[in-house]
Amino acid sequence: MAHVLLDAATMSPSSDSRRRPRRVTLLRLFRLARADRGMIVCGIALLALGSATTLLYPQGMRVVIDGALGRVPDAVTRLGLSRRSLVDWAAFGMALVALVQAAAAGGRTYLFNIAGERTVTRLRGDLYRHILAQEVAFFDAERTGEIMNRLSGDATLLQSAVSTDLSMALRSGVQAVGAMVLLFVTSPRLAAMMIGVVPAIAVSTLIFGRRVRQLSREVQDQLADASAVAEESLSGLRTVRSFSAEALEDARYRRSLDAAFASTRRRVRASSTFLACVSFAGYAAAALVFWYGGRLVTVGQLSVGQLTSFFVYTMMVGFSLGDLADLWAGFMKALGAADRVFALLDRTPAIAAAGERPAHVVGDLELAGVRFAYPTRPEAIVIDRLDLHVRCGEVVAIVGPSGAGKSTIAALLARFYDPLDGHVRLDGRDLRQLDPDWLRRQIGTVAQEPILFSTNIADNIRYGRPEASDAEVEAAARAANADAFIRAFPRGYETVVGERGVQLSGGQKQRVAIARAILKDPRILVLDEATSALDAENEHLVREALDRLMRGRTTLIIAHRLSTVSGAHRVVVLDQGRVAQSGTHAALMAEEGIYRKLVERQFVAA
Repeated sequence: MAHVLLDAATMSPSSDSRRRPRRVTLLRLFRLARADRGMIVCGIALLALGSATTLLYPQGMRVVIDGALGRVPDAVTRLGLSRRSLVDWAAFGMALVALVQAAAAGGRTYLFNIAGERTVTRLRGDLYRHILAQEVAFFDAERTGEIMNRLSGDATLLQSAVSTDLSMALRSGVQAVGAMVLLFVTSPRLAAMMIGVVPAIAVSTLIFGRRVRQLSREVQDQLADASAVAEESLSGLRTVRSFSAEALEDARYRRSLDAAFASTRRRVRASSTFLACVSFAGYAAAALVFWYGGRLVTVGQLSVGQLTSFFVYTMMVGFSLGDLADLWAGFMKALGAADRVFALLDRTPAIAAAGERPAHVVGDLELAGVRFAYPTRPEAIVIDRLDLHVRCGEVVAIVGPSGAGKSTIAALLARFYDPLDGHVRLDGRDLRQLDPDWLRRQIGTVAQEPILFSTNIADNIRYGRPEASDAEVEAAARAANADAFIRAFPRGYETVVGERGVQLSGGQKQRVAIARAILKDPRILVLDEATSALDAENEHLVREALDRLMRGRTTLIIAHRLSTVSGAHRVVVLDQGRVAQSGTHAALMAEEGIYRKLVERQFVAA
């Protein structure tokens, strides 16, 4: 049962998105914009003003044409206006309408775009925060490139949908409805003929829109796969280069791009076919209406100005429906992206950020009957009924063959994962009762290959305590034997270390990582073979720093190289996820067992 729950917790968020009703996604998109509803309401008001003035423009054309041809309304004649004055005033009115329409369009575009940008900025922030809140097992199952594609590519599609596209869709919709009403006012007979084509366009829009949405989702999934391949290759570029595997990685990325292109071509084909059909229907209907309107003019049932304005309104309806069809296809693409984003936002982390935060930590650790398998490999039991007790202030080295579960113990202590069975306790409290964030603040880790961030040395040292002063940072660096080499750099503590600390040597990175742990001042310390990759000189400096760091702290040393366990109070030997031996180095060497064999093998290999 535990395996089933873990599998469900780490299920890919995209697997649920295909079952999400479209109306639910639409409602969530609209709810995203509620914080900017003031700007949106103002934008809608300007949209209504701009659309109304646009609809007035053909009426000015009708007056000018009919006035020029001598057809002046009786009301105008009673006012004493000449045909020339009527034309002048109508033209002036058209210019005024154009000015108002331009100002309203500019204001509408600005307000909708700013509201959309704010909405998507909030969405990106919420999505990133939610991604960071996921348990480590989620990142074991999901590739970083795919997650980044949701954060960037999918969010960019939503950005257009809730800003520019929404503004244009509302404008086109209002203009289409308004122009349709004025078509009936101008000539009901012609309007009835024109309206016959609208239902066919609406039905085809729904059918093609559903297909485009499905294809767009496929494209986004495959682009995410391509991004994941690229991210993996670039992050491991040194390995790629050392194996001369550039051609292999290029081929792998191109295969991903080809798959995405194939789906894109299907999507473009569907969109193009749809737009061609809509365009033909609109223009064919306009030609039919213009033909019939010309016949009405010849028998005196319609003026030339009325026919002209009717034709302009017809073109408005046609262009508006064409724009709506195009925007609908784009909106379906955005809905496909929204499905993926919302599926990730809706995912509940398997390890919740809540629990007790004790005021005092002693540092007593216990693993009782712990059984564990990684969620991505539930059939492979890594820890099997393990019992281990580490007392406050004790230094315990954990050794064993590769795959015995040494680093897994450190991951369980930091509650990156929860055990399938058994308990992991701190000061007698099960870790499930504790706030994970509080728990990790009590643990300091120095890994074999420490991760530094692409910022300066000072910021990397204060990473665990952002509020630390410069004096505290420098004191931690001195304790880690790092101050001297840091000050030797031209920019000292402001030296940028590069991505993952690539501009520092292995020993320098280790000492910066130790300074970071010293400044954090944790009660529990985990050293995951912190000196195994160093030369003799650097190992001596790092060992001195580690000795200072371990004083008075409960310490676990994950040891692959057995020469590092000499200072431990106790050595625990793991084999196949269980404690095979436990005791001091001397006691374990005096008896036949795994530990002695491991030491002898390393001695022979040396």
